[in-house]
Amino acid sequence: MYVACSTHCFNKYPLGEALGRIAEMEFHKIDVALHERSNHLRPSQVAQDATAAAAQLKNASGLVPAAFSVDIEAPEGEEFDQQFCAVCRLARLAMAPLLTIPAAPASTPLDREVQRLTRLCRLAGKDGLILTVDTRVGTLTENPDVAVTLCQRVPGLGLTLDPSHYIAGPHQGKPYDQVYPYVRHVHLRDTGRGAGQFQVHVGQGEIEYGRLIAQLSRHRYDRLLTVDLRDLPDAAYPTEPEVRKLKYLLESLV
Repeated sequence: MYVACSTHCFNKYPLGEALGRIAEMEFHKIDVALHERSNHLRPSQVAQDATAAAAQLKNASGLVPAAFSVDIEAPEGEEFDQQFCAVCRLARLAMAPLLTIPAAPASTPLDREVQRLTRLCRLAGKDGLILTVDTRVGTLTENPDVAVTLCQRVPGLGLTLDPSHYIAGPHQGKPYDQVYPYVRHVHLRDTGRGAGQFQVHVGQGEIEYGRLIAQLSRHRYDRLLTVDLRDLPDAAYPTEPEVRKLKYLLESLV
């Protein structure tokens, strides 16, 4: 397993400075967050010029883009597909093998989501990419059993495990071991069960990192563990020391 850093961790800085800070912490791989409300690259921007976006990442202080986490706000249809295909092209240019997107809202009929993800998997596959959906509150994957069903019904689909959503969400306190065979990527921070504790100081939450890594190893997972603390404007403490702390903790366990 390899420890990577999400660009989410330094979203308050311009992209170049964020990448510089990640490199200074001696990360070697990055998970590039492409969100429409980001201060960094946005899916609509990538759709205008994927080659220019790739050039920005190429000058990323020696960092290797290993995954892309994407949240496209365009409605389903031509514009969504244009942005999705542009992001896939960017990932191919950056030689990153994996793309994470959110599943549909939790109220969406399962068959409809299976059809959508099957189509997107085929599009991603044309660029040689693995497509995953993250385990996220408010989407179909907030229920681990539904997340597994999606992977079973959509050829090639994997999961990006974000255990924070199973600890702080409606599944709180219940096991989710059934998802591990389908995990292709992991996003990590520390999380408590109380209100407002989605992100807490590393070591003060409920994430059992040792157990999680042991479960991944049991299923021969050999991919990324991404530090994905959110650089929130109203955070009660600075993010950077927490990023460093989680990096060292994960590196001590792999």
